[in-house]
Parts: sequence; C-alpha cells; structure tokens
Amino acid sequence: MASSKIYWVYMLLCENNTYYTGYTNNLEKRYVSHVEGTGGCKYTRSFKPIRIAQSWEIREGKGRAMKVERYIKKLPRTMKEKLIECPELLRFETI
Repeated sequence: MASSKIYWVYMLLCENNTYYTGYTNNLEKRYVSHVEGTGGCKYTRSFKPIRIAQSWEIREGKGRAMKVERYIKKLPRTMKEKLIECPELLRFETI
C-alpha cells in the first residue's frame, strides 16, 4: 500500500539563473538546507538558491514524487518556465 505521507516537488531559482528541481517531505527545512549548503546537494552548494520558484504537493507518496521530479528535470528550460508561471499545466495523470 502506498504511503499517505505528503511530499513536495519543487523548483529553485539559483544565483546562476538556472533551475534546480528536487523533492522532499519537508519543503521549508529542505530549502533552508539548500541555502545553508547542508544536506548533500553539491549543485546548490555551488549555485545558491535565490528562491523557491514553484512547488507541487504530492499526496501519493515518495515514489510518485520521484517520478514527477524526474519528469520536470527532463523538461527544457522553456517548459520549466511555463510551469513556474502556470503550475496547473503540470498534468500528474500523464506522468
């Protein structure tokens, strides 16, 4: 049976004007770890996050959050920017 734990898939805007995508079960704590350079993410240690560009609540468990994260990471930058502007464009049923 799938976990009922809530996860978040998020996109960070980094200081080098790139987007970092990740998932977590505690968005606030994870963002702080990115900003402080703790938590094992080499990318955001090198390019500090400026802000959370967008986030999505995932209620279907960790596996689902990982699939959504992987889907977003593969998108071209133009599509990522569209998702930031209109987060409802992310169609979870197609992922």
